[in-house]
Amino acid sequence: MDENREKRKRLRAVLSFVLMAVLLMVLFFAAINIGSLKVSFGELMRGLFVERIDEVATIYDLRFPRIIISMLAGAAIAVSGVLFQAVLKNPLADPGIIGISSGASFAAVLITAFAPGLYFFTPLVAFFGGVVAFLMVYCLSWKGGLSPLRIILTGVAVDALFAGLSSAFNSMSGGNMSGVASIVEANITQKTWDDVTTLVPYVVAGLFLACLFIGECNLMSLEDKTARSLGLNVNATRIVISLIAVLLASISTAIAGAISFLGLIVPHIGRILVGSDHRALVPFSALAGAFTFLLADTIGRTIAAPYEISAAVVMSVVGGPFFIILLRRSKKYGD
Repeated sequence: MDENREKRKRLRAVLSFVLMAVLLMVLFFAAINIGSLKVSFGELMRGLFVERIDEVATIYDLRFPRIIISMLAGAAIAVSGVLFQAVLKNPLADPGIIGISSGASFAAVLITAFAPGLYFFTPLVAFFGGVVAFLMVYCLSWKGGLSPLRIILTGVAVDALFAGLSSAFNSMSGGNMSGVASIVEANITQKTWDDVTTLVPYVVAGLFLACLFIGECNLMSLEDKTARSLGLNVNATRIVISLIAVLLASISTAIAGAISFLGLIVPHIGRILVGSDHRALVPFSALAGAFTFLLADTIGRTIAAPYEISAAVVMSVVGGPFFIILLRRSKKYGD
């Protein structure tokens, strides 16, 4: 009986991976053609690899960068959520909710405003801001141990602090600094291939590091005493995995802006479809995160065309009710 159940779980996991990959591919080609310019698949391939076609060149320069950024940032934020939920033992942990994204966003705003020549290093500066925010959350919520409720409450306060600082700075600049405004408002409309080039190496490095610690994530999901009995240095591992999670969230925030709830929704859907084993959950969350962010961006730029709604707003509208449902269903928060 147990054997059959395990086979069904494995089959469901495999089918989930295949379905998500197909959905992502379909959405990718759909997103390319959504807008005033449309090309057939044949024209797209010919324009990309054979000859110059003006419509394809325009789509390549304007739509491809934001589509790729959506996929990369979505994958990074989703995996970041998986890692935070594992090390903090909190199913409601999300880099947007607990203030990491806002801290990174504020640091990115500062570097964009005062040292635009160092633009390539914006993700590193944002990482520093994310680390500061995480340390604030971790230290302020520590009281003889980590309480999931204290983490959320402290994170909300830290998030409000940094979000307020970023908004105030944007207002004081008169809203005329497009780079600052795009980070504060999480607007990826004007992103270019330079932004893609900046984001790619950091995301690839962060996802690679996350994969290296998949086994430790499985152990960190256990009670600390159990993990220690299995030979794991719990405190050191928690710090290292947390830094990887902060890196993934911060680099995405530096380019795409602060996105809330993506790192909350995707890991929960992943656990339903592929289980809690991080060997499957991490890669699936990367795929599903890329799909979810791209879907949110695509909806945002079509639902009110010719105007656009930020993907961050779409995620907030969907993620807010999702967060409330999880909060009500969790027994830990029912007291």
